[in-house]
Amino acid sequence: MNQSSPHVIHISDTGTEGKQLSPSHRTTHEMHDSEKKQVQSSTLFENPFSIEDLMVFDDVTMQRLLSEGGFGITLNNIAAGLHGASLPLVKRIKKNVPHPLRSSFVRALHRSLSTCEVKAARRRVLDGLFWELTYWKTPVLYEELTEGERLHPGIFQQLRSDLRGNVVLDAGAGSGRASFECLRYGARLVYAVEPSPGLLHILEQKVTGQPATSKIIPCRGRFDQIPLPDNSVDMALSCSAFTAGPEQGGEPGLAELQRVTKSGGKIVLIWPRPEDYDWLVAQGFHYVALPVRHEMRVRFRSLQSALRCARRFYAHNQAVVNYIVKRRKPEVPFSVLGLNPPRDYFWLTVR
Repeated sequence: MNQSSPHVIHISDTGTEGKQLSPSHRTTHEMHDSEKKQVQSSTLFENPFSIEDLMVFDDVTMQRLLSEGGFGITLNNIAAGLHGASLPLVKRIKKNVPHPLRSSFVRALHRSLSTCEVKAARRRVLDGLFWELTYWKTPVLYEELTEGERLHPGIFQQLRSDLRGNVVLDAGAGSGRASFECLRYGARLVYAVEPSPGLLHILEQKVTGQPATSKIIPCRGRFDQIPLPDNSVDMALSCSAFTAGPEQGGEPGLAELQRVTKSGGKIVLIWPRPEDYDWLVAQGFHYVALPVRHEMRVRFRSLQSALRCARRFYAHNQAVVNYIVKRRKPEVPFSVLGLNPPRDYFWLTVR
């Protein structure tokens, strides 16, 4: 990899580095239609959650959600959405609101609102927290989705020399998609850090009783609080989890990744969101896109699983269900999903 420029690197079919382009150049001229759809997309998922499902979060997570104002929601949205909610939920959220904001939160709770205003506020809150609720409330269904989203094999082939014989952090590990790949490509030890108890439990079940996976150590933690000492890993990576927003990484999360990674080691962010490209380049990251000879697809475990995931995660893209039903196969091209395929990553050398 070229370490002298934080610009885009395209890997050719022969494995050599291709032309370097600025992210803005790629966004304008080289982004596939499916990638454009993701940048411009409206909500694709069908949201089954209710306001009472916020009780699933522990106090630490609830405090973080209420203090950061992230996920596109505000305390006023939450207060409005709590009108008519159960008293235990109202009390628990009120208890976890940061003290300096509590009086204004209480005033918002007692504001007179119409049924339509309450319904709209709940929708904003639940849509903003859809993925967090999915990780915590329905981790098994999320595992069904991610196990079919197979990463471009060239990603870990490119990273092999950075993984072999080294200690690796997989931050936002989920149920271990990237952790197991790290092990497969020679990592000596993998710390798999994940905040969701449900996903962490799935990972622990995969690891338990399998000597070959004893080198994976599941840990509870977040991007802004990684439970490892300074300079403890040779590489830190995150797959489809780290974003520019502080609630899912951002500057606090990047500072933590840099803290635990040894000087000269790499931070690698696999399958980033297109809307985060500019922020990552501004932080000094380098971009690598791998070639796709055949269209990449999500391959679900069964036809039933494909329909189940499509009707939850892609419900507002009718083309997805139509594609599955018409072909009667448990697979869907990323172009039909309206997503960029998992063929790219950003990397940064820690100094």
